[in-house]
Amino acid sequence: MRFLLVLLAGLLSACTVTLEGLTLTYRLDLTPAILRFEPDRGTGATYFVGEEVRFFLTLESPGWVSLVVQDPDGHTYELDRFYLPRGTHVLPPGAYRYVLTPPRGLHRVRAVYTDTEPGALRLEGVYTDWDARLRVYLEASRARRYQVAETHFYVR
Repeated sequence: MRFLLVLLAGLLSACTVTLEGLTLTYRLDLTPAILRFEPDRGTGATYFVGEEVRFFLTLESPGWVSLVVQDPDGHTYELDRFYLPRGTHVLPPGAYRYVLTPPRGLHRVRAVYTDTEPGALRLEGVYTDWDARLRVYLEASRARRYQVAETHFYVR
């Protein structure tokens, strides 16, 4: 029982555990990479066809971010990929714009953060299993650290 308590205490913090000649070093990182992700009018906001949407994104550490949209018809497509430094960003940067087009309805948007460049694989298509497709994407990127944050808005 004592062994289990020592092991559990070690798992809950970054440390080195030595057990009769075996040394195990690890680091448990519980800090999220994405601290904020939402449309400029707030999560669940309504926009109209032809209007622009922007996103606020705050990162705890620098990395690659892919913005992925799933429209009401179930089609998933990648809006953009960026390498962004730590801090708060308004997306899209610069003179780029995201002008909304049909279909009308609920649009789910995911920010996929990776600590390595994602590579050639893109998150586009109609998926019955988003998690399986995301696992393939993350494996291709060889990311050691990743996170997915989701928000949504409506197009009328």
